[in-house]
Amino acid sequence: MNVILTITGSDSTGGAGIQADIKTISSLGGNALSVVTTLTIQNTLGIQEFYDIPAEVIERQIDAVADDIVPCVVKIGMIRNVYTLSAITRCIKRYAPQWVLFSPVVSSSHEELLLDDELIHKIQHELIPLCSAIVVRKRDAAHFSASHVIEADDNHGRCNELCSTIAVYLSQGMTLDEAEKKARFILPPEVNTELTGRCLSLYRDFVAMQDTECKNSHDVIYYANALNVSARYLSQVTRKVANQSPKAIIDNTLLTRIKELLRTDKTIQEIAYALEFSSQAHLTNFFKKLTGTTPTNFRKKQ
Repeated sequence: MNVILTITGSDSTGGAGIQADIKTISSLGGNALSVVTTLTIQNTLGIQEFYDIPAEVIERQIDAVADDIVPCVVKIGMIRNVYTLSAITRCIKRYAPQWVLFSPVVSSSHEELLLDDELIHKIQHELIPLCSAIVVRKRDAAHFSASHVIEADDNHGRCNELCSTIAVYLSQGMTLDEAEKKARFILPPEVNTELTGRCLSLYRDFVAMQDTECKNSHDVIYYANALNVSARYLSQVTRKVANQSPKAIIDNTLLTRIKELLRTDKTIQEIAYALEFSSQAHLTNFFKKLTGTTPTNFRKKQ
């Protein structure tokens, strides 16, 4: 039946995790069973939050599928705590699948740390002795020691895809060496399967809005709503592209506009009104906080 059980976290973008495993396994003719260890809130810019499934629920998921449909291959991915590790190792010992592959996720593609040293140590001593092989990114290989180590590209999505492909060929009766060789043949390293979001275009739209909306609002949520995204995502975008928060960009644009108007004959009160500050004092405090001087002193120097 070419049945493969994948035990790992979710990836909302489908670039890795349970979604990518199911896609790869199914496209190669395998039958994918799945158990989720961690739910992630993420997009192409990175992971925002984790929700680790309770270990008891993970074990019950594995029992439910393995009691009914015995997998030939078990592929293990994201493990974020010792309780999940213990639940998985108990199940591996209980069902003794023919092949066990482990693709450790030390850090995400955006460098979020997913495994600390203590957990790596426990994985090394409790899980890896039960594995037929580990498929690991080159940069993470030094963290683990196993009888059979398959090194993959440093791209996490590609490493995950290689492991899933090997799992399918093992389920078809190939040896480990044969499965690895064929998997590498059909997955040339130059192929890039990572998604890219609308990061750059959204940043440009946000910056363009400063010309027309700067005087209407100094609030990040206002711009996020106008662009139909969450304030959190807008913050991810601006930090990724410009290494600045949205608030910093808004404030800098506003400061530039104030300086331009201070070079005219408008009074400071008129400028405050034009840019929708609540009062002249509000504008003065804002200006002094960013420049270290008052609008009046700035005007005199000009």
